[in-house]
Amino acid sequence: MTRKPIATTTLGTASFLLFAGMVHADEIRVLSTQATEEAYRELVPQFEKASGHKVTTVFTGTLDANKRLAAGETYDLLIMSAPSIDEHIKAGKVMPGSRVDLAKSGVGVGVKAGAPKPDISTTEALKKTLLAAKSIGYSTGPSGIYMIGVFQRMGIADEIKGKLKQTPTGVFVGSIIASGEAEIGFQQVSELSHFVKFITAPAAAAAFKKRGMEPG
Repeated sequence: MTRKPIATTTLGTASFLLFAGMVHADEIRVLSTQATEEAYRELVPQFEKASGHKVTTVFTGTLDANKRLAAGETYDLLIMSAPSIDEHIKAGKVMPGSRVDLAKSGVGVGVKAGAPKPDISTTEALKKTLLAAKSIGYSTGPSGIYMIGVFQRMGIADEIKGKLKQTPTGVFVGSIIASGEAEIGFQQVSELSHFVKFITAPAAAAAFKKRGMEPG
């Protein structure tokens, strides 16, 4: 029997654990995009301890999440952006009326460590920064869709088209900034900060030492 997941979006405000009283199972299967991953990982153990349920989660990018649902994979809970959730409701993949808004996530800009901070203080300043940049990274997820709209509204979409670098689904924009593939990049703030924590964690030190650098 096909089961339709209830939905929690990453836009809006509500309590994540609102879904807890709506399911009755030993295992709760969740499909989630990465914007809420850090907060989610903090909350899930608390829920498991309090409820006795086990939560199994797949974290992935928006495009891969869409492919999984299209292929017939089933989950009890789906965490994605509001537009994506609404599309899946229309397609009959998500239970109608189950959407609960979870949190608002801003889009941040990132540059490589040591590079001058880009001027994004005004619309005109952001426009000049983008036109001057050699390469611009953006994601396949909601922040990427949003930024393409920003470029269009600023009237520079055609001018910067040739230097746009889109990450594959599930890959953080921060990774192509760190590698130098993109001079500047845009992604949801929560995802950028997640990547920074990852590459500055003690476990990552070996990768830097291997290349003749001293971490920290």
